[in-house]
Amino acid sequence: MAGLPRPWPRAERSFLRSYDTMHPNDPVPWPHGARCAVMLAFDFDAETLWLARDPANAKRLGVLSQGTYGAKVGVPRIIETLDEADVPATFFVPGWTAEHHTGRVESILRHGHEVGHHGYLHEWVDPEDPAREEEIFLKGLQALQRTVGVKPLGYRSPAWEASLNLIALIDKHGLRYDSSLMDQINPYHHVLADGRRGPVELPVHWSLDDAPFALFSVKSPRTIVSNEQILAVWQDEFSEIYRWGGLFSITMHPQVMGRPSRIALLREFIAWMRSFPGVWFARGAEIAQAWTDACLSNRGVAP
Repeated sequence: MAGLPRPWPRAERSFLRSYDTMHPNDPVPWPHGARCAVMLAFDFDAETLWLARDPANAKRLGVLSQGTYGAKVGVPRIIETLDEADVPATFFVPGWTAEHHTGRVESILRHGHEVGHHGYLHEWVDPEDPAREEEIFLKGLQALQRTVGVKPLGYRSPAWEASLNLIALIDKHGLRYDSSLMDQINPYHHVLADGRRGPVELPVHWSLDDAPFALFSVKSPRTIVSNEQILAVWQDEFSEIYRWGGLFSITMHPQVMGRPSRIALLREFIAWMRSFPGVWFARGAEIAQAWTDACLSNRGVAP
């Protein structure tokens, strides 16, 4: 029919194929007999979130100050909250952020948290320009290595916008997992073009992201909702994912979750999740490795 997008060619459709065959309701054999895995992820975009949206924001100090708050106040408060709860997290960091807020990224690492790759300037990829996509990917990767000595194991695409080239790019540069897609609850291995098992996908979803609830912009205003509304959505999602025995992957931003009342929300939510027996809080790389180990040992997961 006119106006409908063409179906993907077979080679392109393989991008969203899973190497593993496991029903999404089947419990995952998590380490230590855990019932549910929790990945606390923070996208430490800082000013890049606003610079990528509109280069003219470089001269709009009020707009940029939201990102600056994430670095100045949000990250230290979040680290303090994680320390108090004794839980690990993964921070996805753009290369620009590592260059301009190096001390904050060093603090994340010093407190035992994982640093993942999040592009360079939070640029959205252009599916028609794979060479430029790889250039940005490498620039962000090299910035993390140069500033804080990290060769990240995981990648998250800015705004979760991914091209058909993404998984091959992650595999080519030696990363072990991606966390950008919304087509599953549990992790899964991608299938590479040559049929090999590819990187692990740690799925995400907008309902488990603080930005749709509380990230305000004058140019794209949203209603800023209460802690009670956010908590209700997140608790309902967690309760059912816990029942399924799956992965609870939640995305937060220091410039959002670092606000005073949101820090209180984070503290309350972590404590509430910890009240459930058999909850495993882990970094992204640990979760990806646990999934791979489960596949290789055939513990209820197809190889």
